[in-house]
Amino acid sequence: MTAPHLNPPLQPWDRTQGRADAPVTLLEYGDYECPYCGMAHPIVRAVQRRMGEALRFAFRHFPLAQAHPHAEHAAEIAEAAGERGHFWEMHDLLFENQRVLDDTHLVDYAAQLGIDAGWAEGALRSHAFAEPVRRDFMSGVRSGVNGTPSFFINGVRHDGGWDEASLLAALKLAARATAPAP
Repeated sequence: MTAPHLNPPLQPWDRTQGRADAPVTLLEYGDYECPYCGMAHPIVRAVQRRMGEALRFAFRHFPLAQAHPHAEHAAEIAEAAGERGHFWEMHDLLFENQRVLDDTHLVDYAAQLGIDAGWAEGALRSHAFAEPVRRDFMSGVRSGVNGTPSFFINGVRHDGGWDEASLLAALKLAARATAPAP
């Protein structure tokens, strides 16, 4: 039985860091209120540093709203910040402050990034950025995601460990597999 594949594959609207032509893409389905995603966040950052330009990282939202009541709004504020060119800064702030993700704090985080607080509050109230969150969530369902964090390496679900050593080994193996033959 083969591991599930990313459905859809990476799209132009996906939030990515790194070169588009990097030999390896790591995609995470995550939930800003999930403690395991919070533990994975510094691991992903360390792996990004270690892999350098050989890695592109992408993040898709998979808020588990029944378990994490602030997860959907946190994902929406990340998308709102992205609209203003601050997705990754908000992404980091949310994980660094994942115990305080109520709407008041979300608006404060937006203001810290230079985003108008009234605009951010209105975006949350109107759910102006709910659609990209839902799109990500549904892609996760189609891709076989059943918890967070879930990782895909070059479009194939990574079912191994996500500690730094395991994730780095899997990424390096994927990089070797995509390298041109000598």
